Amino acid sequence: MNQVIISGIQQLGIGVKNVAEAWKWYRKYLGMDIKVFEESATAALMLPYTGGLPQKRHAVLALNLNGGGGFEIWQYTDRTPQAPLFVPALGDLGIFAAKIKARDVQKTHAFFTGEKLKISPVVTSPDGRSHFFLTDPFNNIFQIIESQNWFGNEKKLTGSVYGAVIGVTDIEKAMKVYSDILGYDKVISDTKARFPDLGSLNGGDANFRRVLLKNSKPRLGAFGRLFGDSEIELVQVEGRTPRKIYEGRFWGDLGFIHLCYDIQGMEALNAACAKRGFPFTVDSFADHHGNSFDMGEAAGHFAYIEDPDGTLIEFVETHKVPILKKFGWYLNLRKRNPAKHLPDWIVRMLGMSRVKD
Repeated sequence: MNQVIISGIQQLGIGVKNVAEAWKWYRKYLGMDIKVFEESATAALMLPYTGGLPQKRHAVLALNLNGGGGFEIWQYTDRTPQAPLFVPALGDLGIFAAKIKARDVQKTHAFFTGEKLKISPVVTSPDGRSHFFLTDPFNNIFQIIESQNWFGNEKKLTGSVYGAVIGVTDIEKAMKVYSDILGYDKVISDTKARFPDLGSLNGGDANFRRVLLKNSKPRLGAFGRLFGDSEIELVQVEGRTPRKIYEGRFWGDLGFIHLCYDIQGMEALNAACAKRGFPFTVDSFADHHGNSFDMGEAAGHFAYIEDPDGTLIEFVETHKVPILKKFGWYLNLRKRNPAKHLPDWIVRMLGMSRVKD
């Protein structure tokens, strides 16, 4: 396939100490109750980021049918995952916060307040939207932000991953990845200031250049409507030298380990990334001679690039995905038009894999 289709954020990787504990919390408070797959295996292809050795892990891919990207909740099983070497401050390099969309920010804030969660006050972003910050029990930060882009109408306060706040050293260089490759071609705001709505965050009282990017064209592909539109907020701190959040640590250690995009056209994307100076650093297509990489209950190709500051971006070209596992219904995406959305009723069938507490 010569055309590259980026269908949106498939998932955000989150490194944790205990998958079951973390997933239960994310089900309760962020509605991540659809299990796409759960697998224990060895990460054998990630050697550039795992100390040169294969590493055993346990992972769950969970979704929220209100729409947005999922969580890949990821745990090392043969080593103790490491926390950051320092307390990350806003502007440090990497994924500082995940964006989670909410229909009613005030209502969501009130519920979290009643649950005694660690949250900031409700504030207003430079583009006029209400939002607040939530810190989970595992020290991950989520920006709960107003959105009008939804797939389902489940009785939940939030959807799922709507984007990320990413620290960079040079926004112009970073946009070569986030705008030119990932398709966030619309600049919503580009401002330099000390921002009142960031004041509750560690390091948030500094001066920043802050650029909010969105995609101008609707996302295509089988799950394009489920993943929906998303946004990337690039943050460049002034007056101090930022540190890499994953400095001295492995991929899969505690925190936000990667941002993953659902794509079609892996070979064409490989060529496009290399042409722009961001070659694949991991490539299952090459390692498996064009054959699908088996992910237990799913299959496809995956690859990684780094943004100019080393933040990991994953691409997954899905070939097989479970819809109704107990009846043996696995959808073969290679036999359909890669640009066409799946019918909504098929996507909603993923609800049959809902985990209830």
